[in-house]
Amino acid sequence: MVARTNNKVSTLAFRFGMLGIFGLLLGLILSVLTFEQYDGKGFNFLNHTLSELGNYGHSYFAVIINGGLFFGSLSALLFCLFSLQIADSPWSYPFFTCLGLTFFSLAAIGLFPINVYHLHTVALKYFFIFGSVSSIFYGLYLLVGRGRLFSRVTSVLAIITFVSMSAFLLPPLLGLELTEGGRAFYHEMLVEIHRPAIWWPAIFEWVGIASFVSWSTSVMLSLRPKV
Repeated sequence: MVARTNNKVSTLAFRFGMLGIFGLLLGLILSVLTFEQYDGKGFNFLNHTLSELGNYGHSYFAVIINGGLFFGSLSALLFCLFSLQIADSPWSYPFFTCLGLTFFSLAAIGLFPINVYHLHTVALKYFFIFGSVSSIFYGLYLLVGRGRLFSRVTSVLAIITFVSMSAFLLPPLLGLELTEGGRAFYHEMLVEIHRPAIWWPAIFEWVGIASFVSWSTSVMLSLRPKV
């Protein structure tokens, strides 16, 4: 009976997780394809940010990415909540809680676009903070808790996620002067004057987002219900 209940919860968690990832990617792909600057140029991952895709007044189809971020992340958040019910280690609780907070922050990025500048930058900041901490808790979950969510691919992706999401936060603190005045990357999302063709805040942001989504997907696949 317990095994059957756990399998049902695992099925729900997996389905909500996959639905969330699908919503995130669908919103991203559609918004990138429909993005057009005032000069007619399209989207460039080396030069444009996630915030610009969701900027009402700058992007004609901002509602697509903002809706995808909000509803996709809420669905992924449900994955985390259901996963807490079938925890196999005490260390899985802080891991799934922090992972859920990361998706909650990502949902807030869509709910509060760059037009609401202060709330948007706070959400962006905590998305990268919680994402980095989630990967640390995943490592503790494997090393101390000896949980079942282990695979070499997921572990490697967790390391990449930690490095890439931390890289978005740390350079301004280290005084590397990659932005004017050494400002934090999340405060640079709408800088347009003298923006170079290869812009570090955009690159670090997209690498962090891509690694987090890939790692989260791998974690979800690890909870795929057994037939």
